[in-house]
Amino acid sequence: MNINESRRSHAAKVAVRATVIVMACYVIAAFVLNLVVVHRLTAQADVRLSEKLADAGKLSIIGLGTAPHFLHSDQDHDDAPTFVWRVSPSGSMTPLTPGAPTFPQTTLRKGVGTIDIGGTPFRLLTKTTGSETLVAGESIAQIGRVRSALVAPELIFGLVLLIVMFTGSLVIGLRASAPLEVIRRRQAEFTADASHELRTPLSVIEAEVALALRRSRSPDEYRTVLGRVADEGLRLRHIVDDLLWLARVDDQGMTVPADVSVDVTDVAKTCTNRFQALAGTRGIKLTFDERDGGPHCVRAELEWVDRLIGVLVDNACKYATANGRVVVRVLSMGNRIVLQVDDDGPGIPPDQRSLVMDRFHRADVERPGTGLGLAIANSVVRATNGAWVIGESPSGGARMQVSWRRVSSRRTMLEDNRGSADDLSTEPSAAPAQLGI
Repeated sequence: MNINESRRSHAAKVAVRATVIVMACYVIAAFVLNLVVVHRLTAQADVRLSEKLADAGKLSIIGLGTAPHFLHSDQDHDDAPTFVWRVSPSGSMTPLTPGAPTFPQTTLRKGVGTIDIGGTPFRLLTKTTGSETLVAGESIAQIGRVRSALVAPELIFGLVLLIVMFTGSLVIGLRASAPLEVIRRRQAEFTADASHELRTPLSVIEAEVALALRRSRSPDEYRTVLGRVADEGLRLRHIVDDLLWLARVDDQGMTVPADVSVDVTDVAKTCTNRFQALAGTRGIKLTFDERDGGPHCVRAELEWVDRLIGVLVDNACKYATANGRVVVRVLSMGNRIVLQVDDDGPGIPPDQRSLVMDRFHRADVERPGTGLGLAIANSVVRATNGAWVIGESPSGGARMQVSWRRVSSRRTMLEDNRGSADDLSTEPSAAPAQLGI
């Protein structure tokens, strides 16, 4: 079974379980509804029977209870007339309402009960007053008809609900599992890419050591082999450090304290000076261009911004043309601080710009690197509420631009706080009002 079939099978199982639960709740709700309706109709019939017996008792008191025509059957209750019978001490039944059916020979119980009269269910209420017993009865066949009338729409609605519930649950299950499938696929790709990147230096180290052990070599040759092994070991360490950085960010996140700020200009100048030697090995002219006076402070940790700029400058030096130029620039745009790193290399195609932040993604596999640098840079930008713009530099290469909202420098904030404290200490008359004393 492939991944798509497994995902559909899992979604179908979830849909079946959800449908079974909903249908069980629906059946219980329909059963309770039918009970409520039947109970309500039966209670209404009991009220009518009680009222009928009360009327018959009043007629009996004034001496008219033996005249059947004084008690008329009611025909306004869903064609279910109410009849009254008088029970003699000998047990004979005398109808007091016209059209009353013949009462079967049965033992009457005091209170409410149900019997069949001529194949029709009747609700009976028996009341004894002194030596006289009156029985009121009403057909409750309409209650059975109402119950039967409810069953058909309930079945139809239940069938529709079954289809809709299963289909909806299946669609939702498939859509809900789609992001999980993307995550699973990316994890698999990440594992494969990480294994590949780690395997390469390990293979080089293994090959170098194996060749060195095949025969005796001079100290200089051993020194050369150990140098190459050290270089690959350093590459392994960089990969592991980058992976640990990303794993720590994914697990714990990155938060910036409210009182922390850094001057991007100072960090950019330091990084530019640090990468001069690397740029010089390829004849690249690496310069820093400060368009306006500082400070250019943003809310971020110094080491984070240093790593971000280091990644951008390192990438620019890798992709710039031999004897080319890389320019690092910091400027203000309104209330935003903008960092730009331009190179004169091949640039980043538009269809690759949304992918360069993915881990282990490299637009040019011929260039050295692991594809983790921009992923780390992106984590720094997201943690510091920055914004990316990837475009084309004036020289035709790539322009990597990050912008942040400008904040006051930490020194300025401390001076403002100190000044406020001095004002409070030098104005004792104002202190009670400001402190709420």
